[in-house]
Amino acid sequence: MISPLAVIHKNVKLGKNVIVEEFCIIGAPSKGVDASTIETIIGDNAHIRSHTVIYAGTVIGENFQSGNKANVRENCRIGDNVSIGTSAVIEHQVKIEDGVRVHSQAFVPEFTRLCESCWVGPNVVLTNARYPKSIGVKENLKGPTVGRFAKVGANATVLPGLVIGDNSLIGAGSVVVKDVESNTVVVGNPAKKIKSIDLLPYEVQ
Repeated sequence: MISPLAVIHKNVKLGKNVIVEEFCIIGAPSKGVDASTIETIIGDNAHIRSHTVIYAGTVIGENFQSGNKANVRENCRIGDNVSIGTSAVIEHQVKIEDGVRVHSQAFVPEFTRLCESCWVGPNVVLTNARYPKSIGVKENLKGPTVGRFAKVGANATVLPGLVIGDNSLIGAGSVVVKDVESNTVVVGNPAKKIKSIDLLPYEVQ
């Protein structure tokens, strides 16, 4: 079902059973680009909620869901069974693997990689500029990598280029300034390891 109030640009391919709600824009052109020359693909069974904007050149797999007002920039690669929450921002050139969940109002900058089934909590800020506004900063942007099944708690901040190891947990409000080992729990500002993930109660792993 495609709302008559949605805008679907040229060269957009929608899969089967896709729902696009009111005031969404799919295949939006980025500055100086003719979007009609760039293919935008949305896989089967997507549910794109109202006011979501997805830019041209992004490819999204099956069973995608967005919250209201989500923003996905150009040339992202998004796998199957991915959820992007209300007012979350995914900048361009981001890779999101299968099963990832990005919660409301999270910010994911250019050149970030979110690996299989990782979880990014509400208001999380990932960063990619080590020295903002410095000379050559745009040529040296490097987003974080969040490993498989890793969880980043609400309001955490992760500095540029860091690797968050597989199955790790970053506590809410933490500021991560160095790589995080797999299977560890880190908390605080700066974030420090407090225990192994194996020592947490089973239900929160």
